[in-house]
Amino acid sequence: MTRWAAFVVARKWLVLALAVIAVLAAGVWGLGVFGKMSQDGYFDPNSESAQVSTLINRELGQQSPDIVAIYTAPEGRTLADIGPEVQQTLSDFQEDWPTRSVVSYWSVGSNASQPLVSEDGTKALATVFVDWDAGPKLADLDAMTAALDPPGIDAEFAGGTLVGNSFNQHLQQDLVKAEAIAIPITLLLLVVIFGTVTAAAVPVFVGMLAVFSALGTLRLLTEITEVSSFALNVASLLGLGLAIDYGLFIVSRFREELASGSEPGEAVRRTVLTAGRTVMFSGLLLVCAFAGMLVFPQPVIKSLGYGAIAAVTSAAVLSLTAVPALLAILGRRINSLAWRRGAVERGEARAERFWGGVVTKVMKRPVVFSVTIIAGLLVLASPLLKVMLGEITYTALPPNDPSRIATETLATEFSSMGVGAGVLLRGEDGAPPTTPQLAEFTRDLRALDGIEQVSLVATTGDASVLNAVFTNGANPGEMVVEIRAIDPPEGTGVMVGGSAALTHDTNTSIVDHLPLMITIMVVSTLVLLFLAFGSVVLPIKAVAMAGLSLAATFGILTWIFQLGHGASLLGVTPNPLEPTFVVLILAVVFGLSTDYEVFLMSRMVEARANGATTEEAVRIGTARTGRIVTAAAALLIVVTGAFTLSGLTIMRFLGVGMIVALIIDATVVRMLLVPSLVKLMGEANWWAPAWMKKIHEKVGIGH
Repeated sequence: MTRWAAFVVARKWLVLALAVIAVLAAGVWGLGVFGKMSQDGYFDPNSESAQVSTLINRELGQQSPDIVAIYTAPEGRTLADIGPEVQQTLSDFQEDWPTRSVVSYWSVGSNASQPLVSEDGTKALATVFVDWDAGPKLADLDAMTAALDPPGIDAEFAGGTLVGNSFNQHLQQDLVKAEAIAIPITLLLLVVIFGTVTAAAVPVFVGMLAVFSALGTLRLLTEITEVSSFALNVASLLGLGLAIDYGLFIVSRFREELASGSEPGEAVRRTVLTAGRTVMFSGLLLVCAFAGMLVFPQPVIKSLGYGAIAAVTSAAVLSLTAVPALLAILGRRINSLAWRRGAVERGEARAERFWGGVVTKVMKRPVVFSVTIIAGLLVLASPLLKVMLGEITYTALPPNDPSRIATETLATEFSSMGVGAGVLLRGEDGAPPTTPQLAEFTRDLRALDGIEQVSLVATTGDASVLNAVFTNGANPGEMVVEIRAIDPPEGTGVMVGGSAALTHDTNTSIVDHLPLMITIMVVSTLVLLFLAFGSVVLPIKAVAMAGLSLAATFGILTWIFQLGHGASLLGVTPNPLEPTFVVLILAVVFGLSTDYEVFLMSRMVEARANGATTEEAVRIGTARTGRIVTAAAALLIVVTGAFTLSGLTIMRFLGVGMIVALIIDATVVRMLLVPSLVKLMGEANWWAPAWMKKIHEKVGIGH
């Protein structure tokens, strides 16, 4: 870091130019990422249900239609009356667009057509399987649905591909809207925080560079692995937020060094050695937290982890290159363009007095503060006792989204479209099950409570494929377990797939892999914090505080998004928590918790190394970083809180989760609970066995 600081000061224009050119080039190339993002990858590819889906798709072809057209007979006309017009529309569609299959209520026999008609007989379906290998693209879906819409007949359009495309379109629109709102508000807040336009512009400038960098990194990742469309929003907004936070931290330290009398070059050098080292260390901690996401087999979770790692890396690297180079160029002009005379000095002094006063009161009654806060956080965490995991469904789309409305019509008016399971009964020696074996197993299936109907889909290879539709109110996950518990006829084996089984297996897989993820996060954090601070107690306390923040955050999220308290105010439909975003928030909140701990404790450790007592170190560290930590949290709330503007429930879940976590962690935990606990533990805060002290002296990275 010493050599790098000297290089940046000596070659400031070169460092800045190379950083900006490299990032802009990567960002321009990265704009091509929008057409390469995946809408799949939510399921565990190693699960039984995923294997069933693979077998069925291989033997029978794709089972889920790309487009489901729902045609409603106008008043005074019947389905038979509109049949010729609909059939002509479907025929014209097949001439204009490559398809694998088009099946409608009017094109199949009377018995087979029953599942394609609504319960009241006023609506009928047509299912369309697009031949994507022949050239159509997702961008053509709007044109396809327009071609399937006959004049004078009401038509709605659902289908897995259509719903997935709706998610993708909303994500792209949300990203543009969120950044358009977050960036100017962030700049305004920074002007208030710093008191000068110049100082405020530096973090925002680097934040915008971080967005470009994240685009380039994600584009590169799409060439190597599957990357979810959600990763784009997460990487862009997280990169923007962290780059602004890191820029805030570094610019603040630079101005502090200037105020102490250092020349600009020396101020940059000292800033890189102190705040720069902290940023580097913070980025490493966050990377370790997000690396825990890579243990999951679901591609979407891995890609969110890749996106988050890309965001953190971009923010940290730019904060250690572009920011110090820009500060070296600006020098004392960093304090120019003040919005009012003396704003800089008054703001710094006022913030230090305020947080110094707060921490003094906390340390006078450390037991009262610590017990009260811990009890309060545990109360907020109590809804976790009722938490349930679900899946991303069409209900996550905005209520006025056409594909959501159409899918709701399918779910409520077409009983054959209810939740169910695809069951494979496999024979032995390569032969399919015999008729008696199939009849026996079908009878056992129908005997289960919660099974509405069982039908034979096909027999192919060594297996018969059955479709079991669940009754309304049946618990899909429990039904999957009960079906798997049936003893199959002798000489056969059973595998269960379908949407309910995929969800059940995915949630089970996530729960099974969570301990490994948490272990990676906790162990890496303990090791890194020990190497930074040379204490055993401080890392354990940091992990415990992060755990409290997480518990309280998820308790509030469960109370709102699952139990439905206040859900209507947010415009969301209460549902079990979506596990993919539970994992993401777990990693983000844990990482940010330890991140703010590093910001706070690094100044306490620095003060103590300069001869301060524990109580003095707490007061100095909190007074000097209180403003920065709370300001950083406020800025990140603005940036990530932009997720709440999304029409997608899952993005609002992420936005609300970030807002709640940041408010709890950056104020209550970091500024009140941590100082009270440090005061209570006294000199024990800095304890470590002698042999560990020797290790820290040799390989410690905190000095």
